[in-house]
Amino acid sequence: MSVTDELFHRANEVSRRRAYLLWHRHRSKQQILRSQVGFSKPTPQRPEACAGCHHYHGVRYGRGDARTPLICAMHPFGWREPSACPDWQAPLEE
Repeated sequence: MSVTDELFHRANEVSRRRAYLLWHRHRSKQQILRSQVGFSKPTPQRPEACAGCHHYHGVRYGRGDARTPLICAMHPFGWREPSACPDWQAPLEE
């Protein structure tokens, strides 16, 4: 690996960790405010149809308010029908 590649990967890792820390701090503050108002649980981030699915990804991509979640490869915006998702699979056993 060249010096340039190593520096790029190190900077990318630092940037990713910083973004995660900011996200986590925001979620913590949000939870504190919700508990002060009387809500005990945060709203679930995972769609109900995706609960426990092996294919669930759930990472948001983009910047700022334009962040878009990628739920899974088969249904990028999540399963929106009232019936059960036909691609749902239990997690793989290790």
